[in-house]
Amino acid sequence: MASELPQSVLFCCDHNAIRSPMAEGIMKNLYGLDVYVQSAGVKNDLEIDGFAIAVCQEIGVELMRHRTRSFDEMEQWGDDLSSFDLVVSLSPASQRRALDLTRLFHLDVEYWHILDPSGLGETREAKLASYRQSRDQILGHIRKRFGAPTRAPE
Repeated sequence: MASELPQSVLFCCDHNAIRSPMAEGIMKNLYGLDVYVQSAGVKNDLEIDGFAIAVCQEIGVELMRHRTRSFDEMEQWGDDLSSFDLVVSLSPASQRRALDLTRLFHLDVEYWHILDPSGLGETREAKLASYRQSRDQILGHIRKRFGAPTRAPE
């Protein structure tokens, strides 16, 4: 059941290279400027994944310009975790880190179990199928949680 759209959402995963950038891009595509959306990872040791870019492009979501960042870098750059209304963790490690970082102030932290497609599939098509599955899981969770888009997808 959909609930009221928060003013700000932070999506997080392990490296901010696949799942959380997809969630950030999809959320921005569906809700535009109605909500401030960012993403972060526990670590920042990878670049945005090319398969994530490709499967999001299929639904009109642009990720090519995404720059990965960690929770630590986010804080260094002035994005205070406490300024978000909701943190959505897409991996167990990011859930633990988000709960640790938010223990001193009230902040809603949710965990969405989303398939990690990295390393799955032998062929390009099999890999794309895994990434599409993750993308579609994210899309389904976003629509279920936040309701009908406030703007038409591009």
